[in-house]
Amino acid sequence: MHSQDKSSALGQGVVIFIYLAVLTVMEYFIAILLDAISILIVVAVVKAALVLYYYMHIYKLNEEDADHDPHSYVFKTATNRLGLWLFLLSDGFLFAGLLVVRSNLLGLHRPDLNQLLGLVVTSVLLISSFFMNRGETLMSKGDVKGFMRNTVITFIMGLGFLLGVVFVEWRTAAAEGLTPSFGSVATGPVGGVFYLMTGMHAFHVLTGLIFLYIVWNNARKGVYTAEKHFPIEAAAVYWHFVDLVWIFFYPALYLIGKP
Repeated sequence: MHSQDKSSALGQGVVIFIYLAVLTVMEYFIAILLDAISILIVVAVVKAALVLYYYMHIYKLNEEDADHDPHSYVFKTATNRLGLWLFLLSDGFLFAGLLVVRSNLLGLHRPDLNQLLGLVVTSVLLISSFFMNRGETLMSKGDVKGFMRNTVITFIMGLGFLLGVVFVEWRTAAAEGLTPSFGSVATGPVGGVFYLMTGMHAFHVLTGLIFLYIVWNNARKGVYTAEKHFPIEAAAVYWHFVDLVWIFFYPALYLIGKP
């Protein structure tokens, strides 16, 4: 089921990206025209499921070494993959906690942010995940140069997202009086929640960029092959996890509630 040739594997990535793009545009206009929180939540869950299954390959957790050889690369990869997903699960609780904080402190209110800027940075991160998936797929087919090329694009777009949030969104929000203090008289907990959520996510984006550079540099040195490239898979899964988190942070900060 999951064994595909190069063209069909790349085509699947394009199809999933189109679904994600359409859903992202849908939730933007749903928030503006309908203000339907339940629909926004459903859209976010559907997007997350697509990323989890098709980009993060969660089904690979069921893959086993047919020979059960503990010294084989396949067996070690399965063990490392389980460890990676346990780490992401534990990290996911952190972000889930931030969403709970946002819900409890802000309720149906949200920061008064630039909606267009939010859509732009979200789109940039979404597109970066597409190229990361494309790069990982090409590496699995033995195309090292294709992997390196797409990883560079992913890195540039990820850096663009990071700069857009930290140096544009934060400066714009601060200029509008949104401060990072929970005890601010002007903004109350809104500013604290906004900077805490975006700051923690930005830190993970920065970590992801470091991972991308490491695997790109190793690929340049010829470290990976089509059969042995788990570090690339790990970096890709981590990057998609960052995207997955933003799938929920975007509506929570920009779309749900009134400013």
